Amino acid sequence: MREQIITSLLDTDLYKFTMQQAMLHQYPNTDVVAKFKCRSPIDLKALLPELREQVMALAGLTFKQDEIRFLKQLPYLKSDFVDFLATFKLQAHYINVGIEDDQLAVTVAGPWVQVTHFEIYLLAIISELYSRKYYSTVSIDEGRQRLYQKIKQIKQAQPEAGRFGFKLVDFGTRRRFSRNWHYEVVDVLKHELPDLFVGTSNVYLAREMDIVPIGTMAHEWIQAHQGLDVRLVDSQKAALEAWVKEYRGELGIALTDTISMQAFLRDFDRYLAKVFDGLRHDSGDPILWGEQALAHYKALDIDPKSKQLVFSDGLNITQALNIYKHFKGRTQTSFGVGTHLSHDLGVPAINMVLKLVECNGQPVAKLSDSPGKVMCHDEAFVTYLKQVFAVAA
Repeated sequence: MREQIITSLLDTDLYKFTMQQAMLHQYPNTDVVAKFKCRSPIDLKALLPELREQVMALAGLTFKQDEIRFLKQLPYLKSDFVDFLATFKLQAHYINVGIEDDQLAVTVAGPWVQVTHFEIYLLAIISELYSRKYYSTVSIDEGRQRLYQKIKQIKQAQPEAGRFGFKLVDFGTRRRFSRNWHYEVVDVLKHELPDLFVGTSNVYLAREMDIVPIGTMAHEWIQAHQGLDVRLVDSQKAALEAWVKEYRGELGIALTDTISMQAFLRDFDRYLAKVFDGLRHDSGDPILWGEQALAHYKALDIDPKSKQLVFSDGLNITQALNIYKHFKGRTQTSFGVGTHLSHDLGVPAINMVLKLVECNGQPVAKLSDSPGKVMCHDEAFVTYLKQVFAVAA
């Protein structure tokens, strides 16, 4: 095996820890299945031997004492959970990596508190293995030139900082070109945009660079509730209420598109709209989505200026600046930019995901607000879910 790609268990997104804590406290005996899906028309089979080696190396990692001390400083992580992490190890027997239908196939099945952490590590590993194998001659100078051009574009746009200003967040872990390039990108952004670059989803980089780790929940949190002991029609609301129970107003950005924005807003009543600080966009037209969100707040007699909209759906800098200008002064906004920062070196990134498909033996699904993002291995369940939540076919 060449250089180990994941060398610290902190090298993942914050929401993996925030969701894992809620899993441990509220659903410790829940089992799930997650499956890998590559949406790009590329062949990843050649990565299989080294991917298996990287997975075994990943399973050998534990949290170091200084990493545990850092996690204890995060006010929303409870002491019993951090103590749990002090002895936590990923178990390789929960993951199966192989070939199915002449494609790379990855399935992770087991306790939810284990399965959740494989996602970001696996995607980052696959992305970097692909870069090593097929783009080893790519010039990092090309990436630097592109990065500084983005920074120039932001500075020339002269966006304001502050409450209603432009807030840029790194969301680039899962599809980064490499670990080292990701580190350089975040380091440059911190120093070149000190008032506008407000944090990263990557906990390791946040610790190393003394910047804010940012994140709340992912689709899996809401998906899993479709297979928990609640009525399906109540599952989305149950997921949001369980989050409130765990965090009591902390980490208050809710993800809206697991089923659809319209289905989400029907469940997002005045209580939840007041408790949550804002919403995150991850599919569909961002302007339309934002207008729907603001209209919903106004209908509930809640001042949209008191809330935050987080945009994170495959953004580039031009899109982020345009969205910022559209909503400027009407609500608080922030922009999670991932692949456009961490994998922009003139070569294509892999469009891939690892998503839940089962919870406690029951199918679960992500419907999304964008065609092509539906993820479920049971078409009958997808049809039923659409009927229950009155989602257009």
